[in-house]
Amino acid sequence: MPVVTLPDGSKREFDRAVTLRQVAESIGAGLARAAVAGKVDGRLVDLSFILQSDAAVAIVTPRDAEGVEVIRHSAAHLLAQAVKSLYPNAQVTIGPVIEDGFYYDFAFERPFTPDDLLAIEKKMEELAAQNMEVQRSELPRDEAILFFRSLGEDYKAEIIESIPAGETLSLYTQGGFTDLCRGPHVPDTGKLKAFKLMKIAGSYWRGDSNNAMLQRIYGTAWAEKKDLKDYLHRLEEAEKRDHRKIAKTLSLFHLQEEAPGMVFWHPAGWTLWQTVEQYMREVFRDNGYQEIKTPLIVGRSLWEKSGHWDKFQDQMFTTASEERDFAIKPMNCPCHIQVYNQGLKSYRDLPLRLAEFGSCHRNELSGVLHGIMRVRGFTQDDAHIFCTEEQVQAEVSDFIDLLHRVYADFGFNQVLVKLSTRPEKRVGSDEVWDKAEAALQMALDSKGLDFDLQPGEGAFYGPKIEFSLKDCLNRVWQCGTIQVDFSMPERLGAVYVAESGAKQSPVMLHRAILGSMERFIGILIEHYAGYFPLWLAPTQVAVINITDRQADYAQAIANELSSKGLRIKTDLRNEKIGFKIREHSMHRIPYLLIVGDKEVEAQTVTLRRQNGADLGSFNLSDAGQMLINEVANRVANA
Repeated sequence: MPVVTLPDGSKREFDRAVTLRQVAESIGAGLARAAVAGKVDGRLVDLSFILQSDAAVAIVTPRDAEGVEVIRHSAAHLLAQAVKSLYPNAQVTIGPVIEDGFYYDFAFERPFTPDDLLAIEKKMEELAAQNMEVQRSELPRDEAILFFRSLGEDYKAEIIESIPAGETLSLYTQGGFTDLCRGPHVPDTGKLKAFKLMKIAGSYWRGDSNNAMLQRIYGTAWAEKKDLKDYLHRLEEAEKRDHRKIAKTLSLFHLQEEAPGMVFWHPAGWTLWQTVEQYMREVFRDNGYQEIKTPLIVGRSLWEKSGHWDKFQDQMFTTASEERDFAIKPMNCPCHIQVYNQGLKSYRDLPLRLAEFGSCHRNELSGVLHGIMRVRGFTQDDAHIFCTEEQVQAEVSDFIDLLHRVYADFGFNQVLVKLSTRPEKRVGSDEVWDKAEAALQMALDSKGLDFDLQPGEGAFYGPKIEFSLKDCLNRVWQCGTIQVDFSMPERLGAVYVAESGAKQSPVMLHRAILGSMERFIGILIEHYAGYFPLWLAPTQVAVINITDRQADYAQAIANELSSKGLRIKTDLRNEKIGFKIREHSMHRIPYLLIVGDKEVEAQTVTLRRQNGADLGSFNLSDAGQMLINEVANRVANA
């Protein structure tokens, strides 16, 4: 007689073993129709799962994140079934869920074409409409190998052969198609209502370039057709906002083969960079940070002492001189400790906050480089806080407040938080890790922040909090982080004199708000589609004359506004005013300041927004003050 405890705390008692589907039906017919899976004591399972004993149960529907994941997992199986229906000689391999969708890898005698993709998607729709029941079964490992060999599915059999002998495996069957899978899956294919195949790519079997090349078909799946439509719209918008395209239009930067993963900044792009950097420098100064600069190339011995040589050697660019090995620094922390170590510190000197716009290099694989979002040479808004153990929570708490203020100034008001705890390979004792993890969690709890726990995802030297922002397309970008490190200061000989007179190692907090400057600027470009708010725009105002008669007045206005710190472009060309307006609008300059004979006579200016809104006539002083106030208040565009 199992007793089921539901998420609201209520209980239901059954006089015999029941399936999760029956539990859902006992709650309500509507819930039973919507259900795609369930959770038993926190474990995601099929609706056919039989409850033999008491358990905590939740019914999972497409409204739940887990429900959408089950739908995507099942859509991958539907894709495989469609491919096998159309191309019986194709072999299936693996088909996992990925962010926003799924893929499945196939071995086939010829390349799939775009026309094939359309045919496969149409077949998926036909199969889904048949409302085929999805049935789970189990088979001993050796029998499963023979079963898939008999189907000619050699790749699937190879997967099973890598599983330890004696294991019992789960198989899922829909119609005449059977696949190996842990599950869970939707109860019937009718639950798959909103999916689309996206593209075809190549992939090596088991990710090894020595193995056979397979064909990967990517797809996306959602709970409802509206969700799919919204997603496809976001993709379309993301394509328009690609920072590489906008950078070319606005001449912000470029990349070239002679320096892969390194950025060539153009004047407009470097102005944007400097605006961001000077803002962050002001943040450093106003919050008790002292800015430093450390060497770009440092001897191998320091990286060995810090532990980075063993962990990151493959990602380091190295060089040698006079029979000594050196590395171009991949991160700044060991160098900051060298600055701290100059001169004995007292507990009265702590917390000591050292900040650097630190230039770092990592030998990323060429295949993962992506514009300025993923590069080999990058600059971090990096800082390290040296403090006592008692100061950790307050410092973390202050940093959290500061990070949210900075993101808000840049126009980001949705921040997601994750707490990453000790990885399997780490330095330091469990006692030290206990203290570090507790300090971070207490700081988050004191702010009342919701956060996701990421067990095992911390750095090798300490746990961390990750901060991700959401852009205008609801894409999530992980940028900020703060990490508690009890180990590296001790490894590198950092000490302070405690109030007792004894020497102790400080705690070091690794922290960044923007993360990589390059990547953050790429995010800004895509978030604003190049239509930057006034305070960030490389050129803030274009002063345009209508005819040559106003040239001197236009130049005088430009000089006056430039003297107030505004970034001005003067356009005195003998071109039609409509042509000039269109050109500067295409370059996404926030304000156009237009002068004609009427403005010269009245000693005024006509102000026009980039979006075409005519703000009317102003005297120069009022127009200048309005612009200066907008910059000072860091007004963000909608």
